[in-house]
Amino acid sequence: MAMKPAEPVEPVPGAPYADEPRLAAAPMGARRLVVMLAFEGARLLDVTGPLEVFSAAARLGGRYEIQVRTPDGRDITTTAGTRLSADGPGTAADPPSLHTLLVPGAEELTQGRFPPGLLDAVRALAARAHRTASVCAGAFALAEAGLLDGRRATTHWRHTATLAARHPTLSVDPDAIYVRDERLYTSAGVSAGIDLSLALVEADEGPDLAREVARDLVVFMQRPGGQSQFSVPARTPRPRHDALRALLDEIAADPAADHSLAALATRAGLSGRHLTRLFREHTGATPAAYVEAVRLEAAQALLANGETATVTARRTGIGSDESLRRLFLRRLGVTPSAYRARFRTTTR
Repeated sequence: MAMKPAEPVEPVPGAPYADEPRLAAAPMGARRLVVMLAFEGARLLDVTGPLEVFSAAARLGGRYEIQVRTPDGRDITTTAGTRLSADGPGTAADPPSLHTLLVPGAEELTQGRFPPGLLDAVRALAARAHRTASVCAGAFALAEAGLLDGRRATTHWRHTATLAARHPTLSVDPDAIYVRDERLYTSAGVSAGIDLSLALVEADEGPDLAREVARDLVVFMQRPGGQSQFSVPARTPRPRHDALRALLDEIAADPAADHSLAALATRAGLSGRHLTRLFREHTGATPAAYVEAVRLEAAQALLANGETATVTARRTGIGSDESLRRLFLRRLGVTPSAYRARFRTTTR
């Protein structure tokens, strides 16, 4: 009995979790073959994170069979130095069909360097797969193999601009935890492969098993927010312009200070128009947008440390509780209270 394909669903722009249709159940006794296409230098957690999800699902009653394949069938060594055994080559005639193909990432993929045989293996396995998914920079392999032409996708926030520039037909979502475009899935950096895999288990086996897996692994069933919650200065290259570099340091050091365009321009000794051009050139944002992002990040840290919304709004320069609430909903998709409950540390 063949599995009935799911109806295509348009991915939700900017949403970290696409509207995932429930796939038809596997026939009684049949197992869904999940193949991880590993390769020399693959990032370890890109490989093991999804495999943990599917193996836990199998242990808890899900009908999964898991294989690790490599382009040439040989064992590989990951970035962490861990050696992984291969169940076979990725370009062999077997398996004749598979349910889920997973492609991990590596830094070299973002630089246009692909291990020998990887792209051929991606194409060969994807042609026989019910669905194909990438983790982190694995999106570069799917794109280079021609699977993502004209589609939506995401990858690690550090590399979204590179992916978009290298593949202009792609619509790259820089904030999504994962993106689904018909039978192709791409996920954000590293641990987002776990989020994606949980969503795939939920699509196959339903939410009850997916929740059991999440509890077993002690992870969120659905992570709140998108990639934008994971740092502003860290993803902003240091500008070469001395005045702008000093302003960025001041904003990070004291988010609650007066960082209006007029105040910033006065401190930098530049016109507002010139300063705005510098911000756009070096940070990709207007001064107001950059300041807002830094204040949001500071608010996240304060809430995670147990501060109230009122204190957080005041200490970050956001202003009122209501302003803080609107900002969190607009940028992260969660309320400050929900964020505080989920991320609050217990070591204070």
